[in-house]
Amino acid sequence: MGSNTLDKAKSPALAALLSSAVLLPAYQSAQADAPPESSEIGFRYGKYQEDAVAGGDTLSGEKSGRYDIDVAQFNLIVPVGDSWSVGLTGQWESMSGASPWFSVYGADGQQKVIMSGASIEDHRAEYGVEARYFHEEGNIGFNYVNSKEDDYHSDSIGADASLNSADGLRTYSLALSTSVDKITPTRGVAPTNTLKADKDIHSIWMGVSQIINDRSIFNLGLGYTQRQGYLTDPYKYRDNRPDNREELVLSGGYRHFFDDQNGALQADYRYFIDSWDVESHTLELAWVQNLNNDIQVTPFIRGYNQSQANFYSDVVVDTGGYYSDDHRLSSYSTVSYGLRLKKNFGPWRVSATAERYESAEGGWRYSQVPNKALVDFWGYSLGFTYNF
Repeated sequence: MGSNTLDKAKSPALAALLSSAVLLPAYQSAQADAPPESSEIGFRYGKYQEDAVAGGDTLSGEKSGRYDIDVAQFNLIVPVGDSWSVGLTGQWESMSGASPWFSVYGADGQQKVIMSGASIEDHRAEYGVEARYFHEEGNIGFNYVNSKEDDYHSDSIGADASLNSADGLRTYSLALSTSVDKITPTRGVAPTNTLKADKDIHSIWMGVSQIINDRSIFNLGLGYTQRQGYLTDPYKYRDNRPDNREELVLSGGYRHFFDDQNGALQADYRYFIDSWDVESHTLELAWVQNLNNDIQVTPFIRGYNQSQANFYSDVVVDTGGYYSDDHRLSSYSTVSYGLRLKKNFGPWRVSATAERYESAEGGWRYSQVPNKALVDFWGYSLGFTYNF
């Protein structure tokens, strides 16, 4: 090692920083380039519950429930020999409830939402496998994921690699992925826009992380995604979207460990722009507090701001061209906040998260008139891992 090399194994502050942070991909490779020393198995259960749409915001004047989603996750990582690891993942989702179908103007001149009715019930199963090779300067990984639900099937493959600088202070990362998706909408109360369609997704991501000193890490990332094929929502009335969407993402993150507080500040920013004229900014701040008895508490807050797509309309229209009144393509802002907890019990690690997501009111949004279908929700999760 050269004289400028930072010995991570001998830096308690940096070790605490790396272990305390919820790290981005480029940060993760800065920790070690060796297979895990032991096998790890993990399970997690999550609950996602959307708030109901108020009666004053629906055309019927009646309050309408929305999605409830239950999620179970499984992961297993096993070292193989001196240079490899193999991982298996599984995820199972069960969802039910209603979603916005389209919007019109009511007698009061305000936007009113027409819901699909409590007719949506779906299940999704996802399975993945990953193999990773570790070498002296970095690591290389390959993965395959299969996802299937009642009306959607996806097969995706990916590869990623990281390379450390000679002094061990910088890590370069590259990731590629592609997926082939098949859409076969199921007909409920609301008719669908198609009976069968396909789309492809191709992505590339490049990143670099820099260890500034034994208490600070900085990260930059740049990603590009192209979506081609049937990008229309089959369950939205008259929804008609372009068959190509190109997306560009620029992200940055900073971590700093404070000795006196035995905690770390996390700051992450993400800029997004696409060929549909959607532009967004995301900023997240978190404080990772290490407590006695291997307990870690992380309060966080996240702000999001988005402009609308160039073919978005507040209410349903029949222009013969591209159109959508999907609230996810409107201009809006959100604030989410929550708490993450971790506790180690020998080879066991237990973690829990609670998050509140709200469509923000106020003058900092792109538009002063929010879509009535914008969602608020609660999210919870509880999981554990075991090393053996």
